[in-house]
Amino acid sequence: MPHYSDTGGSVESNGQRLARLRARRRWTQQRLATEAGYSLAAIKAYEQGRRSLDRSQIVLAFAKVLDCHPTEITGAPFVPVSSDTEGQAAVASVAAVRRVLLRHGRPARPAEHEVAAVDLAELGRRVAAANGYRQAASLARSGAVLPALLRDLQVACEVSQGDERRQVFALLTSGYECAMQYLYMLGHTSDATLATERVMWSARETGDRLRVLAAQWYDAGEFLAIGEHDEAGDIIDDALTGLGSGQETRPEAVSLRGAFHLKAALNSARAADAQTAEQHWVKAKEAAEQLGEDRNDFQLQFGPTNVAIWGVSLPVELGNGRVAVDRAEQVHLPQHFSPERHSHHYIDVGRAYFYSGQKDKALGAFLKAERAAPQVTRMHAGVRETVGTMIRTQKRGDLLELGIRLGVV
Repeated sequence: MPHYSDTGGSVESNGQRLARLRARRRWTQQRLATEAGYSLAAIKAYEQGRRSLDRSQIVLAFAKVLDCHPTEITGAPFVPVSSDTEGQAAVASVAAVRRVLLRHGRPARPAEHEVAAVDLAELGRRVAAANGYRQAASLARSGAVLPALLRDLQVACEVSQGDERRQVFALLTSGYECAMQYLYMLGHTSDATLATERVMWSARETGDRLRVLAAQWYDAGEFLAIGEHDEAGDIIDDALTGLGSGQETRPEAVSLRGAFHLKAALNSARAADAQTAEQHWVKAKEAAEQLGEDRNDFQLQFGPTNVAIWGVSLPVELGNGRVAVDRAEQVHLPQHFSPERHSHHYIDVGRAYFYSGQKDKALGAFLKAERAAPQVTRMHAGVRETVGTMIRTQKRGDLLELGIRLGVV
């Protein structure tokens, strides 16, 4: 269906928000350039919207010197345009999800009918369905089911004992992970951080060592997202130590080890350490080869296909479009692979083409990402900034229509 912009005028770019933050500190462009380690010409290009300020590494560098949260530069969370009914439905449940997250650890005070309705098998089916929506990037359905599901899981945890209680906490951990991903994809980063804390707390109650380590994968991501690379690295290193250097051969442990190497690679890439990023990616590739198949342990979708996807993501993080494009040509996604992973891959491919100066191919990749997961693509800060930059220099046809759906024109 057609979409129409709600703005009635120009939409702020990341560069314009950067200029406002700089002015708030009463800094000149030269001062910002000096503090952040970029040229004056680059600062001017970012602030004037002639250069896309979409790479996390650069956004984090500016956020650090300006002492602000990265979302103050990216503008998240974003509001879907009014004609995007699915997007509107997706954001409608944010407050309800936040409320149930806040109740974690508080007395549930369940009604008698809630206690009588506790059914471990049924809760397991509902959590599996929520994870299905998560992998399908169906944000509206996720938001619709999460508040009641998390409430029922909290009640079940309170009234269960022994092994059953540990099983329910495993389900609650997974439910909180669904909430975390839902909020993160919608750009509600503070609420997603709250969900991550709940993931950590509930994972400890399971008594499952691997489940606790899996929760640390998300904990590391919280520090990575705000540019605290040393803290993220410490969490990752502790987890890899806990998993051993290869002694633990259970598939679940191999998957986790590979996933942590991917997280370490991303942390290094955002810290501008390309060599270490590549080393960790190679180790993740070795773990995937050891598995010999795509798995979904702890909903991390680790295996050869996801390692190949990250092989494109990492040079994109480093701004190396040529390497990313070359690697993307070798990636063949299975049809059954999740829409969420399809969308993120094509988002990275689009940005890689943009960095390589191939704007038409970039647009084509972004449109593929949107077809796979409309709301995730439209809420992606990098897509919004890159498409906005493209429109400012090439306003026409399909590009303009995509910009309207994103709400950046």
